Order: sequence, then structure tokens, then C-alpha cells
Amino acid sequence: MTDVVATLTRYLTLCDVPASAEGELGDLFTEDAVWEGGGAAYAEKFGRTEGRAAIVEMLSGYLPPNPHFQTNVHLLFPGTVDVGGTTARGSWPMQQLSRYESGDSEIMVARLDVTFRLDADRPRISTFRTERLFTSPLTGER
Repeated sequence: MTDVVATLTRYLTLCDVPASAEGELGDLFTEDAVWEGGGAAYAEKFGRTEGRAAIVEMLSGYLPPNPHFQTNVHLLFPGTVDVGGTTARGSWPMQQLSRYESGDSEIMVARLDVTFRLDADRPRISTFRTERLFTSPLTGER
């Protein structure tokens, strides 16, 4: 189970800004992976992306050098993991604090439902689903 959490934590760390995810981000996903937004807000915002290369391309649109986040941090909270054969399925609450290039900032909480393929060398994400549960603007000093 710790390898699964380590893979998910590494993914979130690579999506933090500032950070560099070149090359390594794709290695966390299976070749046939699916990344999708769940619930009304995220299904519309993110839709469904299929395949490792397409997922990396989509995620890279939010990461430097693209002007989306000024700073961004993901915080993963304890979740549940069920292991069966060559797969593991987990669900975690995740908090994201973001400051955008526009100067706006927000706090967001989402539920992550992730399926991993337990490859010989390490778990890889085969299905990643995120659903927004809460969001609110942050105010205060920059």
C-alpha cells in the first residue's frame, strides 16, 4: 500500500508549482491510462483524457512554462486502499491551494479515486478521477 501512496504523492508533487515534471510525470501512468473529472463541475472542466501521452499533454497545459499557476500545492490526506491481484483501488481527500497568474487565489478540496496497476517495478496509475467537493477564494496578503 505504501508504494501506491508514494506514486500518488509523487504525482501531486510533480503537479505543484513551481516544480519540474518533465519526463517523470508520464512514467507514473500506464500506457492506456484514463484521467477524468467527475461530478458536474469537473466533468465539464476536465472531461476525459485517454492515454499516457494525452494525459501528460493535458496536465502540462497547467504547468510551467504555461502561464496558469503562479504557485500551487497539493496536500493529500489519509484514504483507503483495496488491493486485489494486480490492481489497487484507492480513494483520498485532497486539498489544493492555488495562486493563479491572474492574482486570484483559492482553496479547493477534491476526492481522488485512483486505480493502480501493480507492475513489477512500481504501481502505475491506470485510472485517475478527481471530483471537486469544495472551493473558496482566498483573500489576504500576497
